[in-house]
Amino acid sequence: MHIGQTKTRVVIVEDNEIVRDGFSFLVSSHPDFVVINSYTHAEDAIKNLNDDQPTIMLMDINLPGMSGLKAISEIKRLRATIQILVISIHEESEVVFEALCAGAVGYLTKASNYERIATALEEIVQGGSPMSSQIARMVVSSFTKNQRSPLSARETEILSALSAGKSYSRIAEELFLSKFTIRTHIRNIYAKLEVNSKADAIALAKSEKMI
Repeated sequence: MHIGQTKTRVVIVEDNEIVRDGFSFLVSSHPDFVVINSYTHAEDAIKNLNDDQPTIMLMDINLPGMSGLKAISEIKRLRATIQILVISIHEESEVVFEALCAGAVGYLTKASNYERIATALEEIVQGGSPMSSQIARMVVSSFTKNQRSPLSARETEILSALSAGKSYSRIAEELFLSKFTIRTHIRNIYAKLEVNSKADAIALAKSEKMI
């Protein structure tokens, strides 16, 4: 940053106080950035956009009240120039793509270390779209999948989890769904692929590059 240039304004939206304070400390420790405000609720961040005038917002997905996904869309509607970096525990493809489609410029997992988050902020200022390595691989792999697949994004996610050997209970827990809902999705998968077993569904989906 050139001498005399103002610092990039950052707002943090994160409901976990310890994590929020950690992000604030990290950003404040960087010579090129300044934390203008931090919030537990997205509604408060949106209400104060005019006063805060952020260039970058660090946004969680799971928030009390308005979700991070909805907040991203609303913030981009109000101020399209704000760059939103999601930092979330979620790594499911559906959540990641919803966030990016809503207008997030990048997506990191909370497993990212502080150095990676600092680098991500620098990348955003330089016009980049920072992503955790596993998220980037997910995005790239989505382009190689059969775009004519009859399966929905959620069905593809569930079938991919089955192919990885995960149980119905584990999949339900990871996707915050009931086992009944998982079974319903699997029945729909079988019907769409015209198969009668998990093994046949996985074999067909892999051969047709659906997963």
